[in-house]
Amino acid sequence: MPQVVRSRGRSLHGPPPVAPTPRRFRSLADREAVAVLHRAAKVLIAALPELTDRLVEALREEEPAYRSAIEADAAEIWQEVHLSLRHNVGSLIQPREFRDAAHRTSRRIGEVRAEQGLPLDAVLHAFRMGGAMVWQGLVDETARRHPDDIRLLVHVAADVWNFVDEHCGVVADAYRQTERRLAWRRENRQRLMTAALLDGTAQIAELPDAAAALGLPEHGRYVVLAVATARRAPHGGAHAPMTLPAGTDALWHPGSDAEFAILPLTFGAGAAEPAAPLAGAAEPDAPADAAAGDGNGDRNRNGDGDRNGNGGGESELASLAAGLSAPPGARVGISSVVDGLAAVGDARRLAETALRACPAGGGVVLLDEQLPAALVVSSPGLGSALAARVLGPLDRLDPADRDVLIETLTAWFDCDGSAPRAGARLYCHRNTVLNRLRRFEQLTGRCLTRPSDAVEVSLALAARRLLAG
Repeated sequence: MPQVVRSRGRSLHGPPPVAPTPRRFRSLADREAVAVLHRAAKVLIAALPELTDRLVEALREEEPAYRSAIEADAAEIWQEVHLSLRHNVGSLIQPREFRDAAHRTSRRIGEVRAEQGLPLDAVLHAFRMGGAMVWQGLVDETARRHPDDIRLLVHVAADVWNFVDEHCGVVADAYRQTERRLAWRRENRQRLMTAALLDGTAQIAELPDAAAALGLPEHGRYVVLAVATARRAPHGGAHAPMTLPAGTDALWHPGSDAEFAILPLTFGAGAAEPAAPLAGAAEPDAPADAAAGDGNGDRNRNGDGDRNGNGGGESELASLAAGLSAPPGARVGISSVVDGLAAVGDARRLAETALRACPAGGGVVLLDEQLPAALVVSSPGLGSALAARVLGPLDRLDPADRDVLIETLTAWFDCDGSAPRAGARLYCHRNTVLNRLRRFEQLTGRCLTRPSDAVEVSLALAARRLLAG
Protein backbone atom coordinates (compact mmCIF):
# COMPACT_ATOMS: atom_id res chain seq x y z
CA MET A 1 0.00 0.00 0.00
CA PRO A 2 2.80 2.58 0.86
CA GLN A 3 4.37 1.92 -2.51
CA VAL A 4 1.10 2.60 -4.19
CA VAL A 5 0.79 5.84 -2.24
CA ARG A 6 4.33 6.93 -3.06
CA SER A 7 3.73 6.15 -6.62
CA ARG A 8 0.67 8.33 -6.57
CA GLY A 9 2.56 11.04 -4.74
CA ARG A 10 5.24 11.15 -7.35
CA SER A 11 2.71 11.42 -10.09
CA LEU A 12 0.96 14.24 -8.28
CA HIS A 13 4.00 16.27 -7.32
CA GLY A 14 6.42 15.42 -10.08
CA PRO A 15 6.63 16.98 -13.57
CA PRO A 16 3.40 16.92 -15.54
CA PRO A 17 2.96 13.98 -17.88
CA VAL A 18 3.71 14.55 -21.52
CA ALA A 19 0.48 14.97 -23.56
CA PRO A 20 0.02 12.26 -26.17
CA THR A 21 0.71 13.26 -29.75
CA PRO A 22 -2.63 13.62 -31.62
CA ARG A 23 -3.12 10.99 -34.28
CA ARG A 24 -3.02 12.34 -37.84
CA PHE A 25 -5.90 11.01 -39.91
CA ARG A 26 -5.22 10.47 -43.57
CA SER A 27 -7.31 12.62 -45.94
CA LEU A 28 -9.71 10.84 -48.28
CA ALA A 29 -7.87 12.58 -51.10
CA ASP A 30 -4.31 12.02 -49.88
CA ARG A 31 -1.27 12.35 -52.02
CA GLU A 32 -1.11 8.77 -53.20
CA ALA A 33 -4.77 8.65 -54.19
CA VAL A 34 -4.51 12.00 -55.98
CA ALA A 35 -1.43 10.79 -57.84
CA VAL A 36 -3.32 7.69 -59.00
CA LEU A 37 -6.25 9.86 -60.06
CA HIS A 38 -4.03 12.24 -62.05
CA ARG A 39 -2.23 9.40 -63.77
CA ALA A 40 -5.45 7.76 -64.92
CA ALA A 41 -7.04 11.10 -65.90
CA LYS A 42 -4.09 11.96 -68.16
CA VAL A 43 -4.68 8.74 -70.07
CA LEU A 44 -8.36 9.69 -70.49
CA ILE A 45 -7.33 13.10 -71.83
CA ALA A 46 -5.15 11.42 -74.43
CA ALA A 47 -8.04 9.16 -75.48
CA LEU A 48 -10.69 11.91 -75.33
CA PRO A 49 -12.03 11.49 -78.91
CA GLU A 50 -12.76 7.80 -78.29
CA LEU A 51 -14.40 8.64 -74.95
CA THR A 52 -16.51 11.29 -76.68
CA ASP A 53 -17.62 8.79 -79.33
CA ARG A 54 -18.71 6.30 -76.67
CA LEU A 55 -20.65 8.90 -74.69
CA VAL A 56 -22.44 10.29 -77.77
CA GLU A 57 -23.41 6.76 -78.81
CA ALA A 58 -24.66 6.03 -75.28
CA LEU A 59 -26.76 9.20 -75.38
CA ARG A 60 -28.21 8.15 -78.72
CA GLU A 61 -29.22 4.75 -77.34
CA GLU A 62 -30.36 5.63 -73.82
CA GLU A 63 -31.74 9.19 -73.94
CA PRO A 64 -34.57 9.75 -76.47
CA ALA A 65 -34.43 13.54 -76.13
CA TYR A 66 -30.78 13.57 -77.17
CA ARG A 67 -31.40 11.05 -79.94
CA SER A 68 -33.43 13.59 -81.94
CA ALA A 69 -30.85 16.31 -81.23
CA ILE A 70 -28.01 14.07 -82.42
CA GLU A 71 -29.91 13.16 -85.58
CA ALA A 72 -30.53 16.86 -86.25
CA ASP A 73 -26.89 17.97 -85.75
CA ALA A 74 -24.49 15.19 -84.77
CA ALA A 75 -21.38 17.36 -85.19
CA GLU A 76 -22.66 20.04 -82.83
CA ILE A 77 -23.51 17.49 -80.12
CA TRP A 78 -20.11 15.80 -80.53
CA GLN A 79 -18.24 19.08 -80.13
CA GLU A 80 -20.33 19.97 -77.07
CA VAL A 81 -19.65 16.60 -75.38
CA HIS A 82 -15.95 16.74 -76.30
CA LEU A 83 -15.49 20.23 -74.87
CA SER A 84 -17.33 19.33 -71.67
CA LEU A 85 -15.25 16.16 -71.16
CA ARG A 86 -11.99 17.98 -71.86
CA HIS A 87 -12.71 20.71 -69.29
CA ASN A 88 -14.18 18.37 -66.68
CA VAL A 89 -11.49 15.69 -66.89
CA GLY A 90 -8.90 18.49 -66.99
CA SER A 91 -10.41 19.81 -63.75
CA LEU A 92 -9.54 16.51 -62.06
CA ILE A 93 -5.88 17.14 -62.90
CA GLN A 94 -5.60 20.94 -62.62
CA PRO A 95 -8.66 22.25 -60.74
CA ARG A 96 -7.53 25.87 -60.61
CA GLU A 97 -6.75 26.11 -64.30
CA PHE A 98 -9.88 24.36 -65.59
CA ARG A 99 -12.58 25.06 -62.98
CA ASP A 100 -13.88 28.34 -64.44
CA ALA A 101 -13.80 27.07 -68.01
CA ALA A 102 -15.64 23.90 -66.96
CA HIS A 103 -18.34 25.98 -65.23
CA ARG A 104 -18.74 28.21 -68.28
CA THR A 105 -19.09 25.16 -70.52
CA SER A 106 -21.70 23.58 -68.25
CA ARG A 107 -23.65 26.82 -68.03
CA ARG A 108 -23.57 27.19 -71.80
CA ILE A 109 -24.89 23.65 -72.24
CA GLY A 110 -27.75 24.36 -69.82
CA GLU A 111 -28.65 27.58 -71.68
CA VAL A 112 -28.50 26.03 -75.17
CA ARG A 113 -30.56 22.98 -74.19
CA ALA A 114 -33.20 25.18 -72.54
CA GLU A 115 -33.44 27.27 -75.71
CA GLN A 116 -33.83 24.08 -77.76
CA GLY A 117 -36.54 22.77 -75.45
CA LEU A 118 -34.76 19.60 -74.31
CA PRO A 119 -36.13 18.43 -70.94
CA LEU A 120 -33.96 19.32 -67.96
CA ASP A 121 -34.10 15.71 -66.74
CA ALA A 122 -32.56 14.57 -70.03
CA VAL A 123 -29.72 17.12 -69.74
CA LEU A 124 -28.95 16.11 -66.15
CA HIS A 125 -29.11 12.43 -67.14
CA ALA A 126 -26.56 13.12 -69.87
CA PHE A 127 -24.20 14.76 -67.36
CA ARG A 128 -24.52 11.85 -64.95
CA MET A 129 -23.91 9.39 -67.79
CA GLY A 130 -20.75 11.34 -68.63
CA GLY A 131 -19.66 11.28 -64.99
CA ALA A 132 -20.25 7.54 -64.76
CA MET A 133 -18.30 6.93 -67.98
CA VAL A 134 -15.35 9.05 -66.75
CA TRP A 135 -15.29 7.24 -63.40
CA GLN A 136 -15.43 3.85 -65.11
CA GLY A 137 -12.60 4.95 -67.39
CA LEU A 138 -10.48 5.90 -64.36
CA VAL A 139 -11.13 2.55 -62.71
CA ASP A 140 -10.48 0.53 -65.89
CA GLU A 141 -7.24 2.35 -66.67
CA THR A 142 -5.91 1.88 -63.12
CA ALA A 143 -6.96 -1.77 -63.04
CA ARG A 144 -5.24 -2.48 -66.37
CA ARG A 145 -1.89 -0.83 -65.63
CA HIS A 146 -1.65 -0.61 -61.84
CA PRO A 147 -4.15 -3.06 -60.30
CA ASP A 148 -2.72 -2.63 -56.83
CA ASP A 149 -3.69 1.05 -56.86
CA ILE A 150 -7.42 0.37 -57.32
CA ARG A 151 -7.89 0.57 -53.55
CA LEU A 152 -6.56 4.15 -53.56
CA LEU A 153 -9.26 5.38 -55.96
CA VAL A 154 -11.84 4.72 -53.26
CA HIS A 155 -10.44 7.73 -51.43
CA VAL A 156 -11.25 10.10 -54.32
CA ALA A 157 -14.59 8.58 -55.37
CA ALA A 158 -16.59 11.02 -53.24
CA ASP A 159 -14.64 13.97 -54.69
CA VAL A 160 -15.30 12.84 -58.26
CA TRP A 161 -19.05 12.40 -57.73
CA ASN A 162 -19.28 15.67 -55.80
CA PHE A 163 -17.72 17.28 -58.85
CA VAL A 164 -20.41 15.70 -61.07
CA ASP A 165 -23.17 16.90 -58.73
CA GLU A 166 -21.68 20.40 -58.68
CA HIS A 167 -21.86 20.63 -62.47
CA CYS A 168 -25.38 19.20 -62.51
CA GLY A 169 -26.31 22.08 -60.22
CA VAL A 170 -24.60 24.57 -62.55
CA VAL A 171 -26.48 23.13 -65.55
CA ALA A 172 -29.84 23.14 -63.73
CA ASP A 173 -29.38 26.73 -62.56
CA ALA A 174 -28.48 27.94 -66.07
CA TYR A 175 -31.34 25.94 -67.59
CA ARG A 176 -33.96 27.41 -65.21
CA GLN A 177 -32.68 30.97 -65.62
CA THR A 178 -32.88 30.59 -69.40
CA GLU A 179 -36.37 29.09 -69.10
CA ARG A 180 -37.54 32.08 -67.07
CA ARG A 181 -35.98 34.51 -69.53
CA LEU A 182 -37.56 32.73 -72.50
CA ALA A 183 -40.94 32.58 -70.75
CA TRP A 184 -40.80 36.32 -70.02
CA ARG A 185 -39.78 37.04 -73.60
CA ARG A 186 -42.55 34.79 -74.95
CA GLU A 187 -45.19 36.33 -72.67
CA ASN A 188 -44.04 39.83 -73.54
CA ARG A 189 -44.19 39.00 -77.26
CA GLN A 190 -47.68 37.57 -76.86
CA ARG A 191 -48.74 40.64 -74.89
CA LEU A 192 -47.44 42.96 -77.59
CA MET A 193 -49.15 40.91 -80.31
CA THR A 194 -52.44 40.96 -78.41
CA ALA A 195 -52.17 44.71 -77.90
CA ALA A 196 -51.48 45.22 -81.62
CA LEU A 197 -54.54 43.13 -82.56
CA LEU A 198 -56.80 45.05 -80.17
CA ASP A 199 -55.40 48.40 -81.27
CA GLY A 200 -55.81 47.48 -84.93
CA THR A 201 -52.12 48.22 -85.61
CA ALA A 202 -51.06 44.66 -86.52
CA GLN A 203 -49.68 44.39 -90.04
CA ILE A 204 -51.31 41.92 -92.42
CA ALA A 205 -47.97 40.15 -92.89
CA GLU A 206 -47.70 39.67 -89.10
CA LEU A 207 -51.07 37.95 -88.71
CA PRO A 208 -49.87 34.37 -89.43
CA ASP A 209 -47.14 34.70 -86.79
CA ALA A 210 -49.58 36.23 -84.32
CA ALA A 211 -52.09 33.43 -84.95
CA ALA A 212 -49.41 30.79 -84.34
CA ALA A 213 -48.00 32.48 -81.23
CA LEU A 214 -51.40 33.11 -79.65
CA GLY A 215 -53.00 29.84 -80.72
CA LEU A 216 -55.81 31.57 -82.63
CA PRO A 217 -57.15 30.86 -86.12
CA GLU A 218 -56.19 33.61 -88.53
CA HIS A 219 -59.46 33.47 -90.44
CA GLY A 220 -61.81 32.55 -87.61
CA ARG A 221 -64.72 34.59 -86.29
CA TYR A 222 -64.22 36.66 -83.17
CA VAL A 223 -65.97 38.73 -80.56
CA VAL A 224 -64.32 41.06 -78.06
CA LEU A 225 -65.46 41.67 -74.49
CA ALA A 226 -64.74 44.90 -72.62
CA VAL A 227 -65.06 44.50 -68.86
CA ALA A 228 -64.89 47.28 -66.30
CA THR A 229 -64.81 46.29 -62.64
CA ALA A 230 -64.07 48.14 -59.44
CA ARG A 231 -60.98 45.98 -58.89
CA ARG A 232 -58.31 46.11 -61.60
CA ALA A 233 -55.28 43.87 -62.00
CA PRO A 234 -52.21 45.24 -60.12
CA HIS A 235 -49.47 46.97 -62.11
CA GLY A 236 -51.42 46.63 -65.32
CA GLY A 237 -51.28 42.84 -65.31
CA ALA A 238 -53.89 40.90 -67.20
CA HIS A 239 -56.30 38.72 -65.29
CA ALA A 240 -59.73 37.31 -65.95
CA PRO A 241 -62.10 39.69 -64.12
CA MET A 242 -65.06 37.39 -64.71
CA THR A 243 -65.95 33.76 -65.35
CA LEU A 244 -66.81 32.71 -68.89
CA PRO A 245 -69.10 29.83 -69.84
CA ALA A 246 -67.50 26.38 -69.66
CA GLY A 247 -65.47 25.54 -72.74
CA THR A 248 -65.01 29.18 -73.77
CA ASP A 249 -61.42 30.16 -74.53
CA ALA A 250 -60.40 33.77 -74.10
CA LEU A 251 -57.22 35.80 -74.48
CA TRP A 252 -57.24 38.58 -71.85
CA HIS A 253 -55.41 41.87 -72.11
CA PRO A 254 -55.42 44.89 -69.76
CA GLY A 255 -56.50 48.29 -71.03
CA SER A 256 -56.37 51.71 -69.42
CA ASP A 257 -60.02 51.70 -68.37
CA ALA A 258 -61.12 48.09 -68.89
CA GLU A 259 -59.97 44.53 -69.41
CA PHE A 260 -60.40 43.10 -72.90
CA ALA A 261 -60.95 39.49 -73.94
CA ILE A 262 -60.60 38.13 -77.46
CA LEU A 263 -62.95 35.17 -77.90
CA PRO A 264 -62.83 32.90 -80.94
CA LEU A 265 -66.35 31.71 -81.73
CA THR A 266 -67.08 28.03 -82.13
CA PHE A 267 -69.09 28.08 -85.33
CA GLY A 268 -67.04 27.96 -88.53
CA ALA A 269 -65.85 30.96 -90.42
CA GLY A 270 -67.52 29.72 -93.58
CA ALA A 271 -70.87 28.88 -91.99
CA ALA A 272 -73.69 30.86 -93.47
CA GLU A 273 -75.88 32.54 -90.93
CA PRO A 274 -79.64 32.75 -91.55
CA ALA A 275 -80.69 35.89 -93.35
CA ALA A 276 -82.78 38.48 -91.52
CA PRO A 277 -86.47 38.00 -92.37
CA LEU A 278 -88.34 40.99 -93.64
CA ALA A 279 -91.00 40.94 -90.95
CA GLY A 280 -93.76 43.46 -91.13
CA ALA A 281 -93.21 46.30 -88.73
CA ALA A 282 -96.08 46.43 -86.30
CA GLU A 283 -96.97 49.99 -85.43
CA PRO A 284 -96.87 50.83 -81.72
CA ASP A 285 -100.10 51.54 -79.97
CA ALA A 286 -100.90 55.20 -80.32
CA PRO A 287 -101.74 57.14 -77.19
CA ALA A 288 -105.22 57.91 -78.57
CA ASP A 289 -106.26 54.35 -79.46
CA ALA A 290 -104.14 52.34 -77.03
CA ALA A 291 -107.29 51.30 -75.15
CA ALA A 292 -108.04 48.94 -78.02
CA GLY A 293 -104.68 47.20 -77.66
CA ASP A 294 -104.59 43.64 -76.35
CA GLY A 295 -101.19 44.03 -74.74
CA ASN A 296 -99.45 41.76 -77.27
CA GLY A 297 -97.48 44.51 -78.91
CA ASP A 298 -94.35 43.33 -77.13
CA ARG A 299 -92.27 40.94 -79.24
CA ASN A 300 -90.09 38.23 -77.76
CA ARG A 301 -86.48 39.15 -78.28
CA ASN A 302 -85.20 35.63 -77.70
CA GLY A 303 -87.92 33.57 -79.34
CA ASP A 304 -89.42 33.37 -82.80
CA GLY A 305 -89.97 37.12 -82.74
CA ASP A 306 -86.31 37.96 -82.26
CA ARG A 307 -86.17 41.55 -83.42
CA ASN A 308 -82.62 41.02 -84.65
CA GLY A 309 -83.88 38.25 -86.89
CA ASN A 310 -80.44 36.65 -86.83
CA GLY A 311 -79.86 33.06 -85.87
CA GLY A 312 -76.23 31.84 -85.77
CA GLY A 313 -74.01 34.60 -84.37
CA GLU A 314 -76.77 36.41 -82.47
CA SER A 315 -77.90 33.28 -80.64
CA GLU A 316 -74.32 32.39 -79.76
CA LEU A 317 -73.67 35.87 -78.40
CA ALA A 318 -76.90 35.65 -76.40
CA SER A 319 -75.75 32.32 -74.94
CA LEU A 320 -72.37 33.86 -74.15
CA ALA A 321 -73.97 36.80 -72.37
CA ALA A 322 -76.27 34.51 -70.41
CA GLY A 323 -73.35 32.34 -69.29
CA LEU A 324 -71.14 35.17 -68.00
CA SER A 325 -70.52 35.41 -64.27
CA ALA A 326 -69.25 38.85 -63.32
CA PRO A 327 -68.73 40.38 -59.87
CA PRO A 328 -71.39 42.79 -58.58
CA GLY A 329 -71.22 46.18 -60.27
CA ALA A 330 -69.17 44.93 -63.21
CA ARG A 331 -70.01 46.43 -66.60
CA VAL A 332 -69.54 44.25 -69.67
CA GLY A 333 -69.72 45.27 -73.31
CA ILE A 334 -69.84 42.60 -76.03
CA SER A 335 -68.97 43.53 -79.60
CA SER A 336 -70.56 42.34 -82.81
CA VAL A 337 -69.02 39.31 -84.53
CA VAL A 338 -66.09 40.09 -86.82
CA ASP A 339 -64.27 37.95 -89.39
CA GLY A 340 -60.56 37.26 -88.97
CA LEU A 341 -57.80 38.51 -86.68
CA ALA A 342 -57.40 41.59 -88.86
CA ALA A 343 -60.81 42.83 -87.64
CA VAL A 344 -60.19 42.33 -83.91
CA GLY A 345 -59.32 46.03 -83.57
CA ASP A 346 -62.76 46.94 -84.94
CA ALA A 347 -64.35 44.50 -82.49
CA ARG A 348 -62.47 46.13 -79.63
CA ARG A 349 -63.88 49.55 -80.52
CA LEU A 350 -67.37 48.08 -80.78
CA ALA A 351 -66.94 46.44 -77.37
CA GLU A 352 -65.91 49.79 -75.87
CA THR A 353 -69.02 51.37 -77.38
CA ALA A 354 -71.15 48.62 -75.84
CA LEU A 355 -69.40 49.19 -72.52
CA ARG A 356 -70.29 52.88 -72.60
CA ALA A 357 -73.91 51.86 -73.16
CA CYS A 358 -73.90 49.78 -69.94
CA PRO A 359 -75.85 51.09 -66.96
CA ALA A 360 -73.70 52.73 -64.32
CA GLY A 361 -74.77 50.13 -61.77
CA GLY A 362 -73.45 47.24 -63.85
CA GLY A 363 -74.77 44.83 -66.42
CA VAL A 364 -74.06 43.15 -69.74
CA VAL A 365 -74.74 44.89 -73.06
CA LEU A 366 -74.72 43.13 -76.42
CA LEU A 367 -73.94 45.80 -78.96
CA ASP A 368 -76.20 44.20 -81.56
CA GLU A 369 -79.16 44.50 -79.18
CA GLN A 370 -78.42 48.11 -78.21
CA LEU A 371 -77.52 49.78 -81.49
CA PRO A 372 -79.58 52.95 -80.87
CA ALA A 373 -77.89 53.41 -77.49
CA ALA A 374 -74.55 52.70 -79.14
CA LEU A 375 -75.20 55.49 -81.63
CA VAL A 376 -75.86 57.88 -78.76
CA VAL A 377 -72.73 57.08 -76.77
CA SER A 378 -70.61 57.07 -79.94
CA SER A 379 -71.25 60.80 -80.26
CA PRO A 380 -71.83 62.16 -76.75
CA GLY A 381 -72.03 65.77 -77.93
CA LEU A 382 -74.79 65.06 -80.42
CA GLY A 383 -76.56 62.81 -77.92
CA SER A 384 -76.61 65.53 -75.29
CA ALA A 385 -77.82 68.06 -77.84
CA LEU A 386 -80.65 65.72 -78.89
CA ALA A 387 -81.70 65.14 -75.26
CA ALA A 388 -81.72 68.89 -74.58
CA ARG A 389 -83.75 69.60 -77.74
CA VAL A 390 -86.37 66.88 -77.23
CA LEU A 391 -86.62 66.65 -73.44
CA GLY A 392 -85.55 70.19 -72.52
CA PRO A 393 -89.16 71.49 -72.12
CA LEU A 394 -89.67 68.98 -69.30
CA ASP A 395 -87.00 70.69 -67.22
CA ARG A 396 -89.43 73.55 -66.59
CA LEU A 397 -91.61 71.19 -64.57
CA ASP A 398 -91.29 70.27 -60.95
CA PRO A 399 -88.53 67.62 -60.76
CA ALA A 400 -90.89 64.99 -59.35
CA ASP A 401 -93.44 65.68 -62.11
CA ARG A 402 -90.74 65.61 -64.76
CA ASP A 403 -89.38 62.29 -63.49
CA VAL A 404 -92.84 60.72 -63.63
CA LEU A 405 -93.19 61.64 -67.30
CA ILE A 406 -89.68 60.37 -68.09
CA GLU A 407 -90.39 57.10 -66.27
CA THR A 408 -93.68 56.64 -68.12
CA LEU A 409 -92.10 57.30 -71.51
CA THR A 410 -89.29 54.85 -70.76
CA ALA A 411 -91.71 52.12 -69.68
CA TRP A 412 -93.91 52.69 -72.76
CA PHE A 413 -90.95 52.32 -75.13
CA ASP A 414 -89.64 49.28 -73.22
CA CYS A 415 -93.09 47.67 -73.63
CA ASP A 416 -93.05 48.34 -77.38
CA GLY A 417 -95.74 51.00 -77.19
CA SER A 418 -98.23 48.93 -75.16
CA ALA A 419 -100.03 51.16 -72.67
CA PRO A 420 -101.58 48.25 -70.73
CA ARG A 421 -98.22 46.61 -70.22
CA ALA A 422 -96.56 49.90 -69.31
CA GLY A 423 -99.32 50.48 -66.77
CA ALA A 424 -98.72 47.07 -65.26
CA ARG A 425 -95.06 47.86 -64.94
CA LEU A 426 -95.74 51.25 -63.36
CA TYR A 427 -98.59 49.97 -61.14
CA CYS A 428 -101.10 52.33 -62.67
CA HIS A 429 -104.07 52.17 -65.07
CA ARG A 430 -103.41 52.26 -68.79
CA ASN A 431 -105.47 55.42 -69.06
CA THR A 432 -103.05 57.06 -66.64
CA VAL A 433 -100.24 56.09 -68.99
CA LEU A 434 -102.11 57.55 -71.97
CA ASN A 435 -102.82 60.80 -70.13
CA ARG A 436 -99.16 61.22 -69.27
CA LEU A 437 -98.13 60.53 -72.86
CA ARG A 438 -100.58 63.15 -74.15
CA ARG A 439 -99.20 65.64 -71.67
CA PHE A 440 -95.68 64.94 -72.90
CA GLU A 441 -96.80 65.55 -76.46
CA GLN A 442 -98.36 68.86 -75.47
CA LEU A 443 -95.25 70.03 -73.61
CA THR A 444 -92.74 69.05 -76.28
CA GLY A 445 -94.72 69.34 -79.49
CA ARG A 446 -93.73 65.75 -80.36
CA CYS A 447 -96.20 63.20 -81.67
CA LEU A 448 -95.47 59.67 -80.51
CA THR A 449 -97.46 58.16 -83.39
CA ARG A 450 -95.15 59.83 -85.89
CA PRO A 451 -92.19 57.45 -86.52
CA SER A 452 -89.55 60.17 -86.80
CA ASP A 453 -90.66 61.78 -83.55
CA ALA A 454 -90.79 58.42 -81.79
CA VAL A 455 -87.20 57.69 -82.88
CA GLU A 456 -85.99 61.07 -81.64
CA VAL A 457 -87.73 60.64 -78.28
CA SER A 458 -86.32 57.11 -77.86
CA LEU A 459 -82.78 58.28 -78.63
CA ALA A 460 -83.18 61.31 -76.37
CA LEU A 461 -84.24 59.07 -73.48
CA ALA A 462 -81.20 56.86 -74.10
CA ALA A 463 -78.93 59.91 -74.17
CA ARG A 464 -80.42 61.23 -70.95
CA ARG A 465 -79.89 57.88 -69.23
CA LEU A 466 -76.40 57.12 -70.56
CA LEU A 467 -74.87 60.59 -70.70
CA ALA A 468 -76.18 61.98 -67.41
CA GLY A 469 -73.48 64.08 -65.77
